[in-house]
Amino acid sequence: MTDFIREGRLFRVTGFLPSHRQLFLTSEATLVDRTTTMIEVYIGHVELMFLKPYYRNGLHIRRATAAEFGVLSERHGITAADAVYTWMLERDGDSFVVGSNPNWREAEYALIGERQSLYNPREPWPPDFPAEWGQVG
Repeated sequence: MTDFIREGRLFRVTGFLPSHRQLFLTSEATLVDRTTTMIEVYIGHVELMFLKPYYRNGLHIRRATAAEFGVLSERHGITAADAVYTWMLERDGDSFVVGSNPNWREAEYALIGERQSLYNPREPWPPDFPAEWGQVG
């Protein structure tokens, strides 16, 4: 399993489209954390989520452990079949999402140009500038 780890960066919830059940989390390049890239995380088919509006210490997206899932299942009535789709968003936090495998994209902010989002369906992917991307799980 591949975790998504970007600690020490400010991430924020930038969108949730209920009609498509899509969640977006973004970290922009800032002087505060001395970063030069924009990172976007996309989770589709969202069934349930417990989020903070901001993640000041970054994200560590990983599948919930058996113990964590047991607690979440009891509290929120998540079925056992959803264990493989339950994603923790922090190393030691309570934030979680039940949805498809999280995907991420990262590119140098200066190279993105006029583009508003790395997940804009009207823009080609991969782009014509250097970028990295992957999937958790």
